[in-house]
Amino acid sequence: MAKMLRINMTDLTIEYQEVPKEYHTLAGRGLTSTLVYNEVPADCHPLGPNNKVVLAPGIATGTAAPTASRISVGAKSPLTGGIKESNAGSRFPYQLARMGIKAIVVEGQPKEEKFWMLKINMDGASFEPADPFVGKGLYETAPLIYEKHGDKVAFMLIGSSGEKKMAMAGICFNDSDGRPSRYSGRGGLGAVLGSKGLKGIVLDPKGAPGVAIANREVFDAGRKKMVDALTTHDITKPKGALNTYGTAVLINIMNEAGGLPTRNFSSGSFDGAAKVSGEAVFEGNKERVGKELYNHACSPGCIIQCSNVWHDEKGVETASCQEYESIWAFGPNCGIDDLDVTGKLIWLCNDIGVDTIEAGNAVAVAMEAGLLPFGDADGAINLLKEVHQGTPLGRIIGSGTEVTGKIFGVVRVPTVK
Repeated sequence: MAKMLRINMTDLTIEYQEVPKEYHTLAGRGLTSTLVYNEVPADCHPLGPNNKVVLAPGIATGTAAPTASRISVGAKSPLTGGIKESNAGSRFPYQLARMGIKAIVVEGQPKEEKFWMLKINMDGASFEPADPFVGKGLYETAPLIYEKHGDKVAFMLIGSSGEKKMAMAGICFNDSDGRPSRYSGRGGLGAVLGSKGLKGIVLDPKGAPGVAIANREVFDAGRKKMVDALTTHDITKPKGALNTYGTAVLINIMNEAGGLPTRNFSSGSFDGAAKVSGEAVFEGNKERVGKELYNHACSPGCIIQCSNVWHDEKGVETASCQEYESIWAFGPNCGIDDLDVTGKLIWLCNDIGVDTIEAGNAVAVAMEAGLLPFGDADGAINLLKEVHQGTPLGRIIGSGTEVTGKIFGVVRVPTVK
C-alpha cells in the first residue's frame, strides 16, 4: 500500500504515514488540491509557516500507461492567493510512484536561513545541507547531483529565484534524458518551497517495487486502446504534428486565427510568427544538424514525444523545450521573431528556475512601460540576468506580471483578475 511522506522543515522530521481513507481514490491534482483545501488556512500568508506544498503523481503514474508520468504540485499561490495546482511531465513522478509514495507533504518553516536537500531511497529519507548548490544555476547544479548520486536518480529543484522567494519561481524536474528542463512553473510554488528552506529532493529508485495493478487484464486492454488511438491519430502519432513540430505547431494556427498574444496582448497577430513557429523549429534544426530531427519524450512512457530541442548554428543543443507558450511569451508577446533569442530566454528561465509564461509576460509589461522597446532581445536577456542576480529591478520582474504592471503603471496586465 502506498504511503504519504510528511516533511516538517521546522524540526527537520520525516514521517511515513498511512494514506487516509478519504484520499484512497485521489491522485495528482485531485489529491494536491483537496489536501491543500483541508490543511492550509485560507487566510495564511503563502510564504508563511502555515502554507504547505504537496507533490503527488497521477493515478496511473509508474505503470505502463502511456503519457502518465505526471507530477502535480499544490500549495497556496503567492501570485493568486488561491489554491494552485502546477503540473509537469518528468522521470520524478514515475520513480516516486514506483517507490510506493502517493504524496509528499512539505510543511513548517526553518528556524534559520538555511537550505536543505532531501534524499529518498527504499531505505527511507534523510536531509543533507544544500550548501554546494545554493546560488548556482540549475544547469550547473544538475551535473553535481548526478556526480554525487548517479545519473539514474530523479530530482526536484528550485533555482536562485526560489531561494529569493520570487513569486514567479517554479519547480524544476529532470526530463528523461537528464536535462533540468521540465517545470511545474505556474503559480510561484518554487517561492513557497524557498520559504520552507527545501532546495530539492533526490529520488533513488533502486529496488523500488513498482505499482500494483488490481486487474492486469482490464488494465492491459485499456492501455492497448489508448496506445492504438495515440499512435494512429494525425496529431499524436509518430512523425505526426506534435512529434514533428511540438506544441509550437500552434503558433501559425493561432496567428491565423487572430489569437496569438502579441506585444503585451495588444494584438492577436504577429508579422514574424512564421519565424518562431513549430515548423521553423523543425526546419531550423534540420538545417543545423543535417537531418530531420523529431522530438523526444519529456517523461517515461510518453509515446507522443512532443518535447523539442533547439540547436545553434554549429549544431550544438542550446535549449529544451521551445514550447508554444514559451515561444509566444518571449517571441510575439515581446515583439521578438528569432528562435535563437527565444531559446536563450527559455534556457535562462530554466537555469534561474522561473516560469517562462510569467517571465515573458512580465518582460512584455516592462516593455510596454518603456523600460525597453518591444523587440529588444538583448534587453530582455539582461532583465532575466537581473532576476538571477536579485537586483532591485530583477526582484520586481521576479515578482511576476501583476507586480511589474502595478509598479510601472501599466494598465493592460495579462493576469487573472
